[in-house]
Parts: sequence; C-alpha cells; structure tokens
Amino acid sequence: MNPQNRDLLVLTKKVTMNEQQLKQEVELLNKLLFHVEDVNSFCTANEIIDVNRYKIIQKPHLILQAIREKGEKPFVFISNKN
Repeated sequence: MNPQNRDLLVLTKKVTMNEQQLKQEVELLNKLLFHVEDVNSFCTANEIIDVNRYKIIQKPHLILQAIREKGEKPFVFISNKN
C-alpha cells in the first residue's frame, strides 16, 4: 500500500511534536502496518460463516474466493476471530 494513501490518527503523550518527529512516527507506523495488512494475515484473523450451507470456512483460499466473488450472497458473513 502506498504510504501517502493512508489516513492515520497519531495520538501521543507529548504536548508538542515537531515535523520531523511526526514524520518518523508515521514512517514507523507504515512499516509496522505493511507486515500486518497482507492477505495471509487477513485470512488468519477472519473466517466466513455461511448460514445457507451451515458451514464455517477457515481455509485461506476459500476465504479469498468468497471475498472476490462479484455478487454478495445473503447470509454469508465475514467474521473476525478476535
């Protein structure tokens, strides 16, 4: 993901923060989020609940297939495991 295309809200305990400190903080956050926001992490943290077939899908390739389908099916939900 392009770091210039991200909206971040940075909260700190410091009252004042100069431009260089803020830039460094955002850069570190972008590096951290780059490793977390990949497809494998998404598939690990989520599952598909298909009420129509009474199934819970946890296999990564099936989760990706369900997400990439063009039409949204009723009673098929993406559920976060956390």
